[in-house]
Amino acid sequence: MSKYKAYIFDFDLTLVNSVSPIVKCFKHALSTFGYAVPDDKTIIDTIGLPLTDAFDILTNLHPVPEKAQMRDAYVEFANGIMAKESLFYPDALGILQTLQTAERKVAIVSSKMRFRIIETFECQTSNIPVDLIIGLDDASTPKPDPEGLDMAVRKLGVDKSEVLYIGDSYIDAQTAQNAGVDFAGVSTGPTPKEKLLEYPHIYVGESLTDIFQNI
Repeated sequence: MSKYKAYIFDFDLTLVNSVSPIVKCFKHALSTFGYAVPDDKTIIDTIGLPLTDAFDILTNLHPVPEKAQMRDAYVEFANGIMAKESLFYPDALGILQTLQTAERKVAIVSSKMRFRIIETFECQTSNIPVDLIIGLDDASTPKPDPEGLDMAVRKLGVDKSEVLYIGDSYIDAQTAQNAGVDFAGVSTGPTPKEKLLEYPHIYVGESLTDIFQNI
């Protein structure tokens, strides 16, 4: 076990593979409001952004006039599929449980709503092996603003030097940098490993297991 007292994780594409339901939800919202649906990769590249920002990009309108209603349509559609179709990576739950057994603090800081993260745990496993969840609804400003990560550090009662933030996206790397905490990247999301390596990092791995074998 490495030096850190607290391990804070992003959620989508770090702990869970949620690509399929996210793409379905974006396609539903865009088509419902008559917008052209881009290819899957274009949609996937927006994962990690707040929904309203993603809609601006996907429609090429800044801002898209119906984005609040589109967000509502996305969320309503997600109610039926997101939790059950977002699958934890094979090593994710075991790593979270191992960290807790080792008496490390474990948290999630995500651009996903907190209730949806809890719902995914409840749907996929029998317990929630984390001490704290900070979702989009808990911070006034989304990542890469450090507000959510700062909040988690404060609530966990640790010093920033004792924290490792783990995420799949350049947004996560920027968030860690802005918060002044160490970062480890996992290349399970749309951000290429080479891009993650451009940011301050302790390690960039192919999987969570890879990270924890090398930090």
